[in-house]
Amino acid sequence: MVTYMPHFISAMVICGLAVDFLKSSGLITTALVRLFGIPRNNLLSVKGAFRTIYVAMQICQETGWDSIIFVAALSGVDPTLYEVAVIDSASRFKRVLHVTIPAIMPTIIILLILCIGNMMTLGWEKIVLLYNQMTYETTDVIFTYVYRRGLIQFDYSFSTAVGMFNSIINFTLLMMANTISRRINETSLW
Repeated sequence: MVTYMPHFISAMVICGLAVDFLKSSGLITTALVRLFGIPRNNLLSVKGAFRTIYVAMQICQETGWDSIIFVAALSGVDPTLYEVAVIDSASRFKRVLHVTIPAIMPTIIILLILCIGNMMTLGWEKIVLLYNQMTYETTDVIFTYVYRRGLIQFDYSFSTAVGMFNSIINFTLLMMANTISRRINETSLW
């Protein structure tokens, strides 16, 4: 429950916790100062640290949910395949390589296609909640740029065009990934 519960917590709450833990007197910052002797400052204001923080937040939030999906896929693997591999004196690594991975490959491919479909969005809501003017050059993605141009600078037509172009690219990538997957191994979304 500890691993998959963060998936269901709102991005606003996750970002609020990150802001509290990463401020200059926060728990994580204090631990890093004591363990590694880094300078005490707000880690969300450090340009080089934002990507690492964002990736760590994504991993913490999604690892449990993804593991549930893969465990569900593993439960569908026929146990006799493992028994036959043991009889054939396959090592644990070879069993994973020749039994487990081929058995869950359709699930892996579907999740990859879905990730490609979301690749251009990149969790922009967390970035908007965490970024500041000091880190714009490392934190800016297409959707945060569209947000700033459209809702802050009131340039609605330009931000709509950029958002539409981004959606078209995202849809094209999704269609290409689905078509390639269907042709290579007959697994696809539709």
